[in-house]
Amino acid sequence: TRVARAALLPQLNAVASADRAKTSLNSPLYSATRPDIGNDFVAGLDLSWELDLFGRLRSAAAAARATAEATAGDAAALELRLRAELATDYFALRALDADVELLGRTVEDYGRALELTQHLYRGGAAALADVQQSTAQLAGARTQLEDARLRRAQAEHAIAVLMGRPPALFHLEPRPLAVTATVPVVGAALPSQLLERRPDIAAAERRVASANAAIGVARAAYFPVFSLSGVLGRESDAGSTWFEAPSRFWAAGAQGALAVFDAGRRRALSAGARAAYEEQVAHYRATVLTAYQEVEDNLAALRQLEREADSARAAVAATQGALEQANYRYRAGVVTYLEVVATENAALAARLAEVDIQSRRLTASVLLVRALGGDWEVPAAAPSGPGAAPGATDPR
Repeated sequence: TRVARAALLPQLNAVASADRAKTSLNSPLYSATRPDIGNDFVAGLDLSWELDLFGRLRSAAAAARATAEATAGDAAALELRLRAELATDYFALRALDADVELLGRTVEDYGRALELTQHLYRGGAAALADVQQSTAQLAGARTQLEDARLRRAQAEHAIAVLMGRPPALFHLEPRPLAVTATVPVVGAALPSQLLERRPDIAAAERRVASANAAIGVARAAYFPVFSLSGVLGRESDAGSTWFEAPSRFWAAGAQGALAVFDAGRRRALSAGARAAYEEQVAHYRATVLTAYQEVEDNLAALRQLEREADSARAAVAATQGALEQANYRYRAGVVTYLEVVATENAALAARLAEVDIQSRRLTASVLLVRALGGDWEVPAAAPSGPGAAPGATDPR
């Protein structure tokens, strides 16, 4: 932007040169009264100024300024995206902490169940198949536990990279995600003005403005270019008289230039500028539509996941009761161990699903914050338009 603005002001250059040259005897500048070898010492100031009568330079400066604002929006969008990714990875880590804790308790429970089944087998009250089923169930739970630990380590490494730290030197103590953790409540209706805070929308709008200004630059090429120039300095053929008063010279003038024939170059540039403008307008519309889609997607996710959480809690309670009954019936010899295994697997799946749903609810809240360019509370002083959005972005 500063480069484009500088073209609106006069340019002043200081020049100095010292030459020694021989003039051709056949040159029209040769004079028999003057030596054919001589020196030329020049020092002076050159002034040039293009008069922006038709707005070419002003349009270029406006395009540059809009592009600068668009890149500021890009930077804000990147920060918002990284913050959202960090929050998402953090909740995923805490959900995996809950999985590791749950699977750890499950492995202990399955280990005690295997011991009980082995005692029953030795006493003749259980079949060998019951022992084998219990052993397989314990091995499967251990596999799930180790896999959860692996995914937990990878999530921790991802967080370390987002924070700019070496994964090997970064560690977060386990803190299992509570399935009763409060999810922020979202209002029934969100004002569409909240989307004006999204930095990617602001950046897209500024690129439309930049492309529009570029059309002005292309249009100005059809008009003449007027400029003022001047030079002031001293010139001499000897260094001893270089800066004496008689060595002084100056010149001033004006110039106008108009391209008469360019084989359609200006017309092609103008058409290209208009096409680029239409492209940016289409990109702006797509960005706004995508923003609405992301908001609606995550609002729907929060509504549906809340219902899923209620169902998951009911499933956990039901499977836990069924598991207790299955254990009583097995110890009493009423059912085979196969029923106990099936009930235990159902109970474990229900508890893991409950943790997963809670993690998805928190992730949907994070993604809704990102989709709105901040939170879903109406700010005290909402920005008046997309152009103000980069400065108003609140990527919490």
